[in-house]
Amino acid sequence: MILGSSIRDPAAPDGPFSRMTVDDLFRRAVERHGEAVGLIDPPDREQFTDGVAKQLSFVDADRIVSAIAGRLTQLGLKADAIVALQLPNTVESVLSMLGILRAGMIAVPLPLLWRQTEAVQALSRIGARALITCRRIGPVDHGELAMHIAAATFTIRFLCAFGAQHLDGVITFDDLFDAAAPGRTRVERAGNPADHVAVITFEMTPEGLVPVARSHAELIAGGLAVALAGRMGHETAILGALATSSFAGLSTTILPWLLAGGPLSLHHPFDSTSFAAQCRNRCEVAVLPGPLIPRLMEAGLVTGRYGPRTVLSVWRAPERAASSAQWPAGESALIDVLAFGEAGLVAIRRRADGKPGSIALGPTTAPRAQGDGLVLVNVARTPAGTVGLSGGMVPHHPFPPGNRSGGPRVRIGEDGFVDTGYPCRLDRASGMLTVNGPPAGMISVGGYRFVLKDLQDFIAHLSEGSSLAALPDALAGHRLAGVSSDREAIRRILMEQGANSLIVDAFRERRGDRASAA
Repeated sequence: MILGSSIRDPAAPDGPFSRMTVDDLFRRAVERHGEAVGLIDPPDREQFTDGVAKQLSFVDADRIVSAIAGRLTQLGLKADAIVALQLPNTVESVLSMLGILRAGMIAVPLPLLWRQTEAVQALSRIGARALITCRRIGPVDHGELAMHIAAATFTIRFLCAFGAQHLDGVITFDDLFDAAAPGRTRVERAGNPADHVAVITFEMTPEGLVPVARSHAELIAGGLAVALAGRMGHETAILGALATSSFAGLSTTILPWLLAGGPLSLHHPFDSTSFAAQCRNRCEVAVLPGPLIPRLMEAGLVTGRYGPRTVLSVWRAPERAASSAQWPAGESALIDVLAFGEAGLVAIRRRADGKPGSIALGPTTAPRAQGDGLVLVNVARTPAGTVGLSGGMVPHHPFPPGNRSGGPRVRIGEDGFVDTGYPCRLDRASGMLTVNGPPAGMISVGGYRFVLKDLQDFIAHLSEGSSLAALPDALAGHRLAGVSSDREAIRRILMEQGANSLIVDAFRERRGDRASAA
């Protein structure tokens, strides 16, 4: 599915990534690195999901990816079928993503904290045909959750899962790890294969939930921007502790791994003992949530002898990066990756004194040897005083085509810029931007975005006398705090309605409540 014209100048010469898909990148890595280790599970895997920790070579990963693609095709799914996945940060998540793309389908990674309400709303809008999950993620039975999602989403025909104790009607994928190597078939695509939609992620805006579709070319541009900022060389070893359900997660983990061709170790956030062991095992680049960095510095987990050579500090609330802790001089490099929702990202290397840098106006361009001068991202200040983004990584067309499903869509200006909604201040002398705050009316809780008024109206309608507030939080950005005469009753109602667990937990019992009762 090509949504519109190519992002590249047709008169420009082709670069090395001009026609490459994400699957082409993976095939290239397999050919170059073969039996070398490619994918490594978290060592504490058995504590949060089924199955023992796995370590796969590129060849083994390629065989399983082909098996997943074959299984999806055998189910009768056609090219451009939309396949959602909700999986923990394990090898199955990466393999499923690559398998969907190898089959010529469109992958939709769902945030782990999404429950029935959000998932059904999102998947119904885009016409998802299948859902891949696992039986257990932490204390949550995701197999049962997926069955409720599939039952409430009219378009979903197939429910697939990894893990033990499958429910009736669920198609198991566990056997694909032992499947024989199928033929390496390719899906033929019309036009430039890199211009076809590869992934859909979701953005919460004041108008509601917005699907954001990206082509293979746009995904690769995001990964290339991060790899260049982190100065990742050949066979760089990456440790990814960020969920890959967003553009920022994909661009800082999976895409740089495919471009570099080294091992990718996955970490399911967050266990300090497991993380320390992974760093000692081999970690040149660590991908981490920005707000977590100060605590890891205090614990000595990202600095010193066993610390990574480079740390990618990912900020889902970019306004908080400017006030973040100073990085110690003489240590490894720190790159602040500012994620402007699903519109795009900007990667900025820390200054020599360890303080955060500002955002430069104008384009960030790939070197000619890497992409023939492709503009990866272009930053501007809009007339409304907000950050505007355009360039190779930024979505160029709304989805679904023709807005058949109604609802809000990505707004792309005639000049190609997407208004992120983040207010910013411009220093005209230096041409640098500083982000002042989140988009109006929005709050961010640990990377999950909510429209505060919608939440408050929902709670007030649900239970008379109940209310919800967003309080500043040093680690999560905000935290939700609920007030109700009967906390357990409203928690039960929220869980029955499939509400996000962050909203449910806002009404948990607090220490102060117990003290007052005593």
